[in-house]
Amino acid sequence: MTTDTSGAVLPSPADEARFWALLEAAWAELGDEPAAVRQRLIQRAPGAYPEWLYDLDLWMDPFLERLRGLSDGLGSDELTGLDRVLERKLYDLDRRDVYDATPATDEGFLHARGYIVAAGREFYQAVQAEPRLAIEDAWCEGMGWFFAHLHRERFGGDPETGSGISRESYSNEAGWR
Repeated sequence: MTTDTSGAVLPSPADEARFWALLEAAWAELGDEPAAVRQRLIQRAPGAYPEWLYDLDLWMDPFLERLRGLSDGLGSDELTGLDRVLERKLYDLDRRDVYDATPATDEGFLHARGYIVAAGREFYQAVQAEPRLAIEDAWCEGMGWFFAHLHRERFGGDPETGSGISRESYSNEAGWR
């Protein structure tokens, strides 16, 4: 287990690798069409709103269903590790510059960050580097607490990530300075 200077538990490299691999496997099961849309999202000019921009929205529910299926055999520790990664990714996106590209309510901003993560590692990294690639009104409500909800369903309680951070909007003080 890796911790930071405050003693907060950080996601392990293995958990992060598993996290992104699960997301990519879920997308792969959906075929070439959403893969092409995901690539176009990354390759478009920042702030551009082409006619196809919201095409990935149609694939979010099937993606979450596939992700759920791929997570079926995971134990409590595995789901906790995945939730710790998700929590960190959402926290790291909790910044003014990302919000400015996706103006939303508190809960809406969580869902917008969920969309960014759900769209995959490449899109997440692209938005981290260029926040104007984020999309106004593009939400994935089911992603924000995905692994925590699976943990609760299967094991009767929320996972204890030990991270000391919150995925809630406006909680990353450094991102809002």
